[in-house]
Amino acid sequence: MITYEYPLNERIRTLLRLEDLFERSRHFIALTDPHDHHMALLTLFEILEVASRADLKSDLLQELERQKQVLLSFRNNPDISEDALAGVVKDIEQAAAALFAMTGKIGQYLRENDWLMAIKQRTGIPGGACEFDLPSYHYWLHRPSEERTGQLAAWTGPLYPLRDGTAIILRILRESGKPQAHSAAQGTFQQMLGGKTAQMLRLRLDPTDPVVPEISANKYVLNIRFMAQNGDDPRPRTADWDVGFELTFCNL
Repeated sequence: MITYEYPLNERIRTLLRLEDLFERSRHFIALTDPHDHHMALLTLFEILEVASRADLKSDLLQELERQKQVLLSFRNNPDISEDALAGVVKDIEQAAAALFAMTGKIGQYLRENDWLMAIKQRTGIPGGACEFDLPSYHYWLHRPSEERTGQLAAWTGPLYPLRDGTAIILRILRESGKPQAHSAAQGTFQQMLGGKTAQMLRLRLDPTDPVVPEISANKYVLNIRFMAQNGDDPRPRTADWDVGFELTFCNL
């Protein structure tokens, strides 16, 4: 099944972007080719931009504390595993402590690195990181891969508390809803929400069904249109058949 996630507020949108960027960073840092490490550095710059939201750290800390209190209220519940509960609470406490230990503006140590900021500025220009523009960067890309990997890890590592806090909150969010099967007649689906609150929608599709969902939602109504994917005819069109899918409303 292919899962599509649709955030319904700016905070969840930011967390999903961070999750995607940290996963991409992990992938490219683990490789050894200079082109892969170039992509790892570009991804680090993207993480820095997304994480620069002034209230991101406080939002994460507040949500982790709120989830901790919710979980603690389940203690002594015979339907809840005490060991599993204790494990999740411990993960939350460790993530919160690491976030709290992050002092100053997020990523300030990167902004104070003139060499990195020169690269960041040039990479904002198409083709701006060529060897004649940044000879010292060209030299760095020819250093041993182990040396580049170590430096990339050192630059990215201090941001990992954001990654870990984000991962816990998104895991709890994803597990909060109950999936329900639906069918979109002739590729369109509408559901009145009737005051139902959600912070994210998860939609799962059979990968053999050549469609992608276009989702729009507000506090009153959810609309989904499934667009047919036809390589021979790239023009966008709504699927002219009934599309089966699974929908989950997620809320913290």
